Amino acid sequence: MEQIKDLRARTGAGVVDAKQALTESNGDQDKAILWLREKGKGTVAKKSSRETNEGVIGYYLHGNKKIAVLVSLVCETDFVARNEKFQELAQNIAMHIAANDPLVVRPEDVSEADVASEKEFALKQLEQEGKPEAMREKIVEGKLKKFREERALMTQPYVKNPKITVGQLVSEAIQEIGENITVKEFTRLTI
Repeated sequence: MEQIKDLRARTGAGVVDAKQALTESNGDQDKAILWLREKGKGTVAKKSSRETNEGVIGYYLHGNKKIAVLVSLVCETDFVARNEKFQELAQNIAMHIAANDPLVVRPEDVSEADVASEKEFALKQLEQEGKPEAMREKIVEGKLKKFREERALMTQPYVKNPKITVGQLVSEAIQEIGENITVKEFTRLTI
């Protein structure tokens, strides 16, 4: 019972999940935490197919009043949309957008024109560096993947905790709140 209490305190898991995690890991706390995280990923994957028709508009206005952000964060129910943690998540994502200036929500949303332009630039750069032609395509492929990730909100390191991405932050919120949550769109204005 003590182990279950300790695991619940460390992870926020329910009693049944904590007990099952400890059973699956033969009482090893670290393995139980890993088991809970894996189970959470499965839960997030299941929830991601659900429709999101409710939500809030999160906002951030910088102290100098020269940067403003609006972000549409959507969820499944009005009940969750009114939840303080959900609204705080919207505010934190808006602040992240103000700080890191992403262009799109997801890496696949980066325009083909931007990708083509970056590819052309990278190929010229590699040619000037004298890289063998056989290696250039692989190098460019990696550079383009990184280019997309740097410009997409969901794959950027979260400004308040660079050890996780914004996508992981949203996944953690899905696990905690228990509903599908999606960043629908955002706008960043600057003077």
